[in-house]
Amino acid sequence: MSDLNADVVVLGAGPGGYTAAFRAADLGKKVVLIDRNATLGGVCLNVGCIPSKALLHVAKVITEAAETPGIRFAKPELDLPALRAWKDSVVAKLTKGLAALAKQRKVWVVTGIAQFTSPKSIRVETATGPKTLSFENAIIAAGSSVTKIPGFPYDDPRLIDSAGALALADIPGRLLVIGGGIIGLEMATVYHALGSKVTVVELMDQLMPGADADLIKPLAARLKKQYEQILLKTRVTKLESLPQGVRASFDGPDAPAPGIYDRVLVAVGRQPNGRAINAEAAGVAVDQRGFIHVDTQMRTNVPHIFAIGDICSEPMLAHKAAHEGKVAAEVIAGHRVSFQARTIPSVAYTDPEISWMGVTETAAIKLGLEFEKAIFPWAACGRALASGRDEGLTKLIIDKKTRRVIGAGIVGIGAGELIAEAVVAMEMDAEAGDLALAIHPHPTLSETLALAAEIAEGSITDLYLPKK
Repeated sequence: MSDLNADVVVLGAGPGGYTAAFRAADLGKKVVLIDRNATLGGVCLNVGCIPSKALLHVAKVITEAAETPGIRFAKPELDLPALRAWKDSVVAKLTKGLAALAKQRKVWVVTGIAQFTSPKSIRVETATGPKTLSFENAIIAAGSSVTKIPGFPYDDPRLIDSAGALALADIPGRLLVIGGGIIGLEMATVYHALGSKVTVVELMDQLMPGADADLIKPLAARLKKQYEQILLKTRVTKLESLPQGVRASFDGPDAPAPGIYDRVLVAVGRQPNGRAINAEAAGVAVDQRGFIHVDTQMRTNVPHIFAIGDICSEPMLAHKAAHEGKVAAEVIAGHRVSFQARTIPSVAYTDPEISWMGVTETAAIKLGLEFEKAIFPWAACGRALASGRDEGLTKLIIDKKTRRVIGAGIVGIGAGELIAEAVVAMEMDAEAGDLALAIHPHPTLSETLALAAEIAEGSITDLYLPKK
């Protein structure tokens, strides 16, 4: 006996979940979409990528006003309640849009905490009591949760995660960011612009360890001038709650003396929610880390149950989840499709932005690939110079034999927008010569991709390079 029966039940309404639900409905399936939150969109829309980009826009405006040559502005006045309200309004517009799309497609939305009870049923604890849902197919899109460091005083409200940072309760005088990855550095960018003195602690020997060192260098140089401290190869060994703040102790070759901070942001990664949904009751295998492994059609070990997004594999990115969601829905509808993305781009919306796709230079070396790289410095880019931000670079990784683009990395303003052209080039099997021969508008930042390709082809005129 069940309260609802569906062709497809989607567990989780983040970018992957709602995409899967909407696509399945478009293909004629009766769909139930379950989420623990009253608003659709998951972490990304409600307390992740969207509100963070709204605040990063504000940070950009403040920074550009302070750094524009020849123009002096008065010091910005910060209206924190108005800023919070605007950020929340951006999120609300998108969540209301998703609710309307679900209604138009007749997707039944259930709010509550869900767990599998059998291979064909799910129990949802809702505000009005438990509901049992039966289904023919299920798509698990339950996402991930922030990783916590054992022993830290998480009952202290001054210790926050990314969601707490985006709540913008106040602007701390001193902020300690534990984790020099994308999330930590994006939040550091916001709070520095709003007036906090920022210290970043990273266990590895560079910020954003997944990116190539030459992409990180311009960012690290800029942050070194802006932040109170950047501590690499350092760990926080202890946090103590004191009346005057949170006292942090450090360990590492250049570890400073303990310091007191008004707030501490813990941003050391995320872990999949595979163990939070009682997947074992459905016969779905969950590994020790909490991942649910799938094949190229997004099927789990139980053929009628699929998994997408953070819960099935890294990278934990919204655009990956959305594409996987479409694949799962189309497979359920009988289409002969599979997830075959050649590359999944990554973007850090720091200042400057950093983006990369395909194979990185570091990975190419480790894999022993025969490749060549072509780097165009933005110091020779007219648009970058005219914007007062010429610290960037555009890099292509090219297969020596086929001349195809197999990787790219960009650091500079707007790098997140620029990387899409490289993604399309790789998906379309483009060679470096194809990029070089495609006429790009001038002066733009986008032409740095063509100019990097010209370097690879030996036809560059904007730089003088001695013949090999």
